[in-house]
Amino acid sequence: MKGVIINVDMYQKIREMSTFQGMSQRAIAKVLSISRNTVKKYCDGDSVPWERKEYNRKADVLTDDVLDFILQCLEEDKSENLNKQQHTARRIYQRLVTEKQFTGGESTVRLAVNRIKGSIPKSFIPLEFDPGEALQIDWGEATIYLDGAKTKINLFCARLCFSCAIFVMAFKHQNEESFLEGQQKAFEFFGGIPHKVIFDNAKVAVKEGFGQYAQIQNRYKAFSAHYAFHPIFCNVASGNEKGLVENLVGFSRRNFLVPVPRVKVLSELNSKLYAKSIEYQQHLIHGRDGSVGLRIRQELSYFYSLPKYSFDTSKTVVAKASEYSTVRFDKNNYSVPATLIGKENTIKAYGNHIDIYYKAAIVASYDRVYGRGGETSYTLEHYMPLLERKPRSVFNAKPVRQAIQKDLLEWGMNFPSANRDTIKLLRMCLDYGTDRIISIKNQIPHTVNPTIDLVRSYLDGPVKTGSISVPRDIPVDAVDLSAYDDKFGMVVNS
Repeated sequence: MKGVIINVDMYQKIREMSTFQGMSQRAIAKVLSISRNTVKKYCDGDSVPWERKEYNRKADVLTDDVLDFILQCLEEDKSENLNKQQHTARRIYQRLVTEKQFTGGESTVRLAVNRIKGSIPKSFIPLEFDPGEALQIDWGEATIYLDGAKTKINLFCARLCFSCAIFVMAFKHQNEESFLEGQQKAFEFFGGIPHKVIFDNAKVAVKEGFGQYAQIQNRYKAFSAHYAFHPIFCNVASGNEKGLVENLVGFSRRNFLVPVPRVKVLSELNSKLYAKSIEYQQHLIHGRDGSVGLRIRQELSYFYSLPKYSFDTSKTVVAKASEYSTVRFDKNNYSVPATLIGKENTIKAYGNHIDIYYKAAIVASYDRVYGRGGETSYTLEHYMPLLERKPRSVFNAKPVRQAIQKDLLEWGMNFPSANRDTIKLLRMCLDYGTDRIISIKNQIPHTVNPTIDLVRSYLDGPVKTGSISVPRDIPVDAVDLSAYDDKFGMVVNS
């Protein structure tokens, strides 16, 4: 009776007939119309129909020698630890054909490789760190709305291995400046420097090699020497070696960036992330005594002290200001005061912003621009001396159009001396803020011809002359002069 499926009901009948009714296997098979071998299989309860044995017939060509060769290839990959130079199933098949005269098919080898890989268990050693011993750092990506535009940012994540205290900071780009600045800000946040910093093999830190064979970049070598910590680089594809911070990347995205933040500038987001990093110290970590905040206070005395000199994490270049009063950095332009045209300025580019110096004095600061290049960031104040000398250019000047709303410029055209009066309006915008000048514009009736004096009257506001209230009847206390009369012999007429 082939093809009969033994379900639970059929199994129950077999067991009842055999156990309770004492029927023979032949009789049971005849009554249930199933084979005697099936009855023999289930009557004693040694087998159950709901458990199926996995089909595991080994192909004739998969000899023990072939299987040992496959396992040897996989173990070799593990020992070399080169993620991009490992055996594929096809490469193992090719080697079997060449070296072992294998006659089977590639699909047979592929199935065997998958089965052997699945049978090799992943194993990790639980780690424990002393107070102040180590910090793990890593990068992660996230999406926010920056000034209304959907923008991909990079999260620098740092986590102390003993206390699990965290520090998270957003950067526009994963470059060397951001990498160094992130660590520097983390040290300052934690109030000291751990003895070791554990990281992967990013190019900003490693020239070549990986893990214990990594050759450190010169700049990072100087940075780690200044802050006196020992950099440790993970092996390739070994996220478990910095599992604490790998978990932090996902935690930060889910808990700090949901719903998707909408910020005007990146510094606004970083203020929020800083606050979240402080708030995290209230957490309790499973398997660890005390809160994160309590444990980091225990770590403080084990940290190295912060040096008095703060390492300059910027990328620094010197550039001459062009005739347009701009300096060029990384394919983009930034304005400087017009008085510096033709002079050399020092540009210090950090992860998210740029500072420009002339003779050790800072003359301009900007949000750093990334991308294909060709963009120019202007500061209107830099061009005011030029505009005052060349007022006819005011309505077409790029620095003006970038800084001032179009409707305000159109309003300036209605003034008696449009060009010069508009420049005076720009000066008021710098002194009092653009929002206040626009507010005044909206207060002046459309039927009134605007003038600079009229705008100034709104800026100054009505003069408040204080008045003093004087009562008409002033009370005077009576004075006893009898003592004076007695002294000088005065006679008082009664």
